[in-house]
Amino acid sequence: MSEETSNTTHFGFRTVPEGEKAGMVHGVFTRVASKYDIMNDLMSGGVHRLWKDAMMDWLAPRPGQKLLDVAGGTGDISFRFLKRAPGAHATVCDMTESMLVEGRQRADAAQMADRLDWVVGDAMALPFASNTFDVYTISFGIRNVTRVQDALNEAYRVLKPGGRLMVLEFSQLPNPMMQWAYDRYSFNVIPVMGQIVANDRDSYQYLVESIRKFPDQETFATMIRKAGLGLVKYRNLSMGIAALHSGWKL
Repeated sequence: MSEETSNTTHFGFRTVPEGEKAGMVHGVFTRVASKYDIMNDLMSGGVHRLWKDAMMDWLAPRPGQKLLDVAGGTGDISFRFLKRAPGAHATVCDMTESMLVEGRQRADAAQMADRLDWVVGDAMALPFASNTFDVYTISFGIRNVTRVQDALNEAYRVLKPGGRLMVLEFSQLPNPMMQWAYDRYSFNVIPVMGQIVANDRDSYQYLVESIRKFPDQETFATMIRKAGLGLVKYRNLSMGIAALHSGWKL
């Protein structure tokens, strides 16, 4: 990405050595893991659930498919996928063990235990063979990856020919005034909410800063194409607060 060099990257609005970002992100999600789901509900007013349902509607899971859900620690996407696809299997991969622990403790995880795997792994160097999965999803996770292009390249590698990538991520509103209003909410309300609910203002300050550093919809679509995926399209959700990107390994 343009603001990075070979030696540095961004951690929110801070420039940090590239080799340190993964550990810093790991620290953030270790600290917020126990409050992650409730904070998602509070920050979005529950709308994140509608966005994830929209992701499944467009993805249209099919029976017997193999899903890799990266940065999927608490299992939201995998549970939705398995409920819609009889006989399918999901692998939840996350770099933060405590997020996977939270996911495994959810009731849905117990009901679907024979169709779920939980794996600690790095999106930039996935511990899976090439051409393994029918579907790769990542929901509100790719903006935290140190080298986003490397993660997209790995998504292409592990997908089977004919496999599909789908990314749900916060994005940019096309209207400057709407973006200004959304930024005021993000920077003034969410960190305070994080302090009250999770006793952790700094982690939520980072999370809102990371949203503003992530590429806009067209730029990110170009990165997906660069990874080798085709038929790349995106859909804005809630006027662009979030966006769904889709691509295929042709």
